[in-house]
Amino acid sequence: MKRLLALLCVLGLLAFGLTTLAADKKEPTAKEALQALNDFIGGWKGNGGPDRTNPPPASKDLWKENASWGWRFKGDDAWLTIEIKDGKYFKGGEVRYVPEKKLYQMKMMDLAGKEQVFEGEFKTDPAPMFIAERVDPTTKETQQIKLNTTNEGVRLNFWFARKPENRTAFTKDYLIAYNKEGESIGAKEKKNECVVSGGLGTMQVSFQGKTYWVCCSGCRDAFNENPEKFVKEFEAKKKMK
Repeated sequence: MKRLLALLCVLGLLAFGLTTLAADKKEPTAKEALQALNDFIGGWKGNGGPDRTNPPPASKDLWKENASWGWRFKGDDAWLTIEIKDGKYFKGGEVRYVPEKKLYQMKMMDLAGKEQVFEGEFKTDPAPMFIAERVDPTTKETQQIKLNTTNEGVRLNFWFARKPENRTAFTKDYLIAYNKEGESIGAKEKKNECVVSGGLGTMQVSFQGKTYWVCCSGCRDAFNENPEKFVKEFEAKKKMK
């Protein structure tokens, strides 16, 4: 009887400990979750075309477009914006994190001004990759967007694929290979951390005579609205490293 009571006590303590750990584990804020996509921030020059090498795409099927990714903030909310110039399929969009679903929501605007909503995850295994999907209400096909960076963040790849209804495999549609503006593959330079988002700093801001870095105009504007807040958070994070 004593052994049974002892066992029940141990199981009770174990259950209490697991419950406490689960309670202590906080869901990431929108800003924290979106920081996984920091390598996408910046200006990009892209070359698009069918995602194949055999046979090679005809010149009429190739195009050039530019894209710009940036942060935006409103109160405690945060999201990413995408601006596309000369795009063949999309002219812009935004990415948000939806805590209730534990998913990213990517809203893309096509050339006709129609919004297309994709949902997905940022996966790190076997390699970092953002993957989002939607089901077209008319054709019932599943459409997929995949994004990743290579060459130490200098290259950004945007894939679009389709999977017809009742099929199991995606068919590659097109690939846009972007290079970051002002940088070249193989170049090495000092990395400056954005005081707002933690991304790669590309422009300077100052507060009380000290210079800091931000990664985009959205982070610059947020910093200028409340520099003391972001500097305090940034310095606290540095002390924890």
